[in-house]
Amino acid sequence: MKNDIQHKVRFLTVDADLAGQRIDNFLRTQLKGVPKSMIYRILRKGEVRVNKGRVKPDYKLQPEDMVRIPPVRVSEQKDTPNPKLDKVAELENCILFEDERLLVINKPSGTAVHGGSGLSFGLIEGLRALRPDAHFMELVHRLDRDTSGCILIAKKRSALRHLHAQLRTGQMDKRYHALVAGQWPTNRFKVKAPLQKNVLQSGERLVSVSESGKPSETRYRILQQFNGATLVEASPITGRTHQIRVHCLHAGHPIACDNKYGDTAFDEQMKNYGLRRLFLHAASIQFIHPGTEEQVRFQAPLDTQLTQTLKQLNESI
Repeated sequence: MKNDIQHKVRFLTVDADLAGQRIDNFLRTQLKGVPKSMIYRILRKGEVRVNKGRVKPDYKLQPEDMVRIPPVRVSEQKDTPNPKLDKVAELENCILFEDERLLVINKPSGTAVHGGSGLSFGLIEGLRALRPDAHFMELVHRLDRDTSGCILIAKKRSALRHLHAQLRTGQMDKRYHALVAGQWPTNRFKVKAPLQKNVLQSGERLVSVSESGKPSETRYRILQQFNGATLVEASPITGRTHQIRVHCLHAGHPIACDNKYGDTAFDEQMKNYGLRRLFLHAASIQFIHPGTEEQVRFQAPLDTQLTQTLKQLNESI
């Protein structure tokens, strides 16, 4: 939708790549800037038709479905940030790989994957602004706001399904680098501890080890030992919220500058080395490319702050 006001009824034929998508999600991509409440209202009133019939919001589109999209009036398209904004434009420099099916991004620390919670936009909104002609763009998985590194974005629904299947079956290999407090034991190669997610009244999510939680496992490898700290490689076998952070804490070695699960004294020491952010970085990701069916691997370099912190720790040994 190029203009803020869409005057005419549109009829769209669903191609095979969009098959399986819910009609409400399809409308959100077609009616950018239109509030969700309005999308559900036009569905409820029968203004949206599929093959000339009414449908519910959870209807899944089929190949060759004919979708009627009514005229919708919106005052201003607020949810897509201007590509000229510095922070959005900088995302162009974060692209590690791009083709017609996917994007691999080295996400900066401090950038949320989604807008909301007082944020005007997140990574996905920024990328949609950079690629306004992309008909489909969705997160394959998530990273915490303060975690940097490799994250996958699907540019086709078929690619999203392919990559999600790999996540479910454990075919995707993700490796993180974390700086943790103390000396990680040389004989500790994994942490298996069930994790329970709790949502506070403020909306903040906190995760704890609990017997009633979901089974969770992270594997570890020591990369480098420093005075009072260790750089480890963490490989999550399961994909729970805050998993690596809580498993490090559970092992007695919290991650540096973790404002939820960290150690204040250790964080103060690391600040002396110039660290001002969570030292957790998605360093590499390996998966089967949904187009070529070949194994591919991408690596994301550490940002300047993490690199400088490690350099100063090395010099202090």
